[in-house]
Amino acid sequence: MKEYDFAANNFYAKQGLKSLPLGSWDLFSSGFNTLCSGLSEVKNLKSFALTHKWEDTASFEKEILEDNHIVVVTDTNLTIVHASKSIYGMNGYLPQEIIGKKPKLFQGEKTCQETSLRIRKAIEKKEPFEEVILNYRKDGSTYKCWIKGAPVKDVHGKVVNFIAFEREVA
Repeated sequence: MKEYDFAANNFYAKQGLKSLPLGSWDLFSSGFNTLCSGLSEVKNLKSFALTHKWEDTASFEKEILEDNHIVVVTDTNLTIVHASKSIYGMNGYLPQEIIGKKPKLFQGEKTCQETSLRIRKAIEKKEPFEEVILNYRKDGSTYKCWIKGAPVKDVHGKVVNFIAFEREVA
């Protein structure tokens, strides 16, 4: 690839044209695709929030675009109602495979019950939480998942959803 970039650059220079190395387009397109996906997710989440009359949507851009967090939204019964497309890269599930299911789907035999209980208690109290929990991918392998969860209120102050910003951690 490096030789191709060098040859292409020499050819275009002789033609009086300026070019970027082909490799730089690969790097640019990867970042560009990530940005486009993030912008699409922000748009989808804001649309979801508007439909459900959420009180606050201020942190979406930061959480998704700057921090590259995956988003999972549940209803008050903890049934998943929305998930980022990027969740597939973390655990192998497509959003449509987990919509209508409970987040317990990601837990298994080695998941720490104490951590799970702390999360459950925070949700029951309708309080924000931040935890790292051992989850399971679709293929059965495990990964550590950092979760920052919080209740979501509508414009009348009633809790209508829970939102979790997530990422895989070492």
